[in-house]
Order: sequence, then C-alpha cells, then structure tokens
Amino acid sequence: MADLILPAAGWGEKEGILINSERRIGLVKKVARAPGKALSDFSIFKLVAQYWGCADLFKEWVSPAATFQILKRLSKGQPCDISGITDYAMIEKFGGIQWPFTERDSRQAGLVPDRQRRLFADGLFYHGDKRARLLFDAPRPMEEPPDKEFPFILLTGRGTSSQWHTGSRTDKSEILRKLYPASIYVEINPDDAECLGIEPNDPVLIRSRRATVEASAHITGAVQPGQIFVPMHYAETNLLKELRRWGGAAEPAVTRNARGLVIDGRNLLT
Repeated sequence: MADLILPAAGWGEKEGILINSERRIGLVKKVARAPGKALSDFSIFKLVAQYWGCADLFKEWVSPAATFQILKRLSKGQPCDISGITDYAMIEKFGGIQWPFTERDSRQAGLVPDRQRRLFADGLFYHGDKRARLLFDAPRPMEEPPDKEFPFILLTGRGTSSQWHTGSRTDKSEILRKLYPASIYVEINPDDAECLGIEPNDPVLIRSRRATVEASAHITGAVQPGQIFVPMHYAETNLLKELRRWGGAAEPAVTRNARGLVIDGRNLLT
C-alpha cells in the first residue's frame, strides 16, 4: 500500500488534454464535480509543490490551458513537436490534432491540420541515418509443450470488444456487462469437442499443472485442433498459468501461447 493516498478527480471531473494511441491530442472537459475532497491532477501537483517549498517552479501553472503552452515549448524540435497548435480552442475546433504539428506545419497548412496523418509515411525515421530499426525477440521453444497428460495448448487474449484487460473499469459499466458472458468460457475446436463428448455450453473442467477451473464450452472453428482459447479478462484465467514477464518490456506474459492443458467434460468425471 502507498504511504500517502491523494484523492484524484476522474475523467470528466477535470479539464485538460488526452493523447491517444493514434497520436491525437484531444480536449477533455469537466462535466461533473469531483466527489468529496478529490482534486484534479493539476491542483494536486500545485499543492504538493507549495508544501515542498518549490511553488516558484510552477508559477506558470495558472490553468491547465496555460500549462499546455509549457508543453508546447518542451516539445519543440522533438519527434512529438506540437508547437503549431495554438491553444485549446484549436484542438476543439478540429476535434483533436495529431502530433507532430510543428510551427512550420501550421504555416504550410494555414492552421488547418489534416484530419489523418500517417507517421513515417515519407519513409524517414528518427535516427541519424533516417532508417528504421527493427527490434525482435529471438524465437524460443515452448517452456511447457503439450504432452500425453496435458495435450492442449492454452491461448489467452481479448474476448470481446466490450472487455478491456482485467475489467477494472469495463466491469463497472452495466451496459458493457450485458455485452459479454458473465462467467468464464473456453473456446474448443469442433473436432476436439467431439472426441471429448462435449456439447455447446457444457460445463467443463480445464486442468493445468497449477489449477483446475470450471468454464462453459463454446465450440468454434476459430481455434485449431489441439488448442483452446480462454479470455484473459476473467480472474480464473491466471490461475491456470505460470505468470512470467516478457524480457523485452518486463510486461506480464499473460497472452502467450502458454501451457499444455487437458479438458474433461463434467459429465466424464467420476
């Protein structure tokens, strides 16, 4: 647990900007009051600076909009240069603006940025020789290949478009909860299901070297024979796997083609 917890306002309870995965800078507007004593990130940083005795370093932080001007200066000359964006009003006018958008871009476009601009479309990359550098992880054999006791390979990943990662946010939405199965399910190839005597929606037990989990059977040709798929959004999924970190980014390797499993139809168990 943290030594200090500062109640922070959530999305829609504060104003500022948001940069999404397609590099688009969007405007976030405050539409509701934050509950209790929760404050915006902007206010929290200013108060922390004040109590630490370095408030002078934040004297330009008059408002989130004014602080955006600092961000523009810091970005100038960098790959994410946004010095050509004038202010919040411009971001709102165009429904978001992708970086980079330099002062030169602004002059050439007449303050009208293209709605969609692909990065590196000119074939030039951010290296001295302007060439791309491809980084990859060397192929490695499976650490736990299938065998007679565990003949299936477990695949995990996104289950539906209404679920996101561990569900810490999407599970709180009543609307989204209606769009995906409430309980864990497993996708099985029709050939494997026939061999095991499993019918659609049968309760089955998925057994690994670490745990046994009950799930509902979903028979589909989307998975290959010898493989099964379980969405990663259910807590039970992680019980089946040995959690490791991928060396390249030190991220949990929770979507790897991970383990050998055996599926037992509940009606086959004694």
